[in-house]
Amino acid sequence: MHFQHANEIWHDFPELRAGTIFIDGVRSDVSVDDAVLRFQAIANDRLGENSESDLPEIQAWRRTFAKMGLKPTQYRSASEALLRRFRKEGALPAIHPLIDLCNAASLAFAIPIAVFDLAFVSEHLHVRRALGNETYLTFSGEVEKPEPGEVIFADAEGRAHARRWTNRQSGLSAIRPQTTRALIVAEALHEMAREDIERLVTSLSQTLESTWGARPNSALLERASARFDFLV
Repeated sequence: MHFQHANEIWHDFPELRAGTIFIDGVRSDVSVDDAVLRFQAIANDRLGENSESDLPEIQAWRRTFAKMGLKPTQYRSASEALLRRFRKEGALPAIHPLIDLCNAASLAFAIPIAVFDLAFVSEHLHVRRALGNETYLTFSGEVEKPEPGEVIFADAEGRAHARRWTNRQSGLSAIRPQTTRALIVAEALHEMAREDIERLVTSLSQTLESTWGARPNSALLERASARFDFLV
């Protein structure tokens, strides 16, 4: 399988940097509490008395959403939505150890992190503009059609696994107790995106290996090296 961003995405958003991690051997009977608390403490320190909208990582995604024709306060990146909830409630609900860990890392780095169950992804995942004939399954079980030109995560069968880029993932490839293989994707567009993505991938990979005992395969992506191949 492979993951990549379409050439038009790199053309329109040359500041984009991405990190990808493939992990095999995921289980739901592990604890990530220590790592979650560590990442949440970093998020608390970064937020302080301020709002998530003050962070450069969030501001970059707001500019990107505006460039895509979306109102940034109506459609938020996943990292902004998580930080907003965390600031108001002081915690996030536990879902699955892998999701809990990635959500906490997203809080700490203020970078959106998508996690896909590869059992429900056909051949590849491409971040590209929608043609308008793709299908998207919501978490409530409804089927939607992304708007033509909308940035989506699409597989070989034309199924959209995320809408409005980093706004909302699909229920189809959501992590569940039976998940064993997952693809993790982190994307950033702020000035320090390359350095921060590298730190995020390193930190997350180390925690994944120590938690699940499996060495993940990872890559840092930019326009010159835009494809991540991994064996499932």
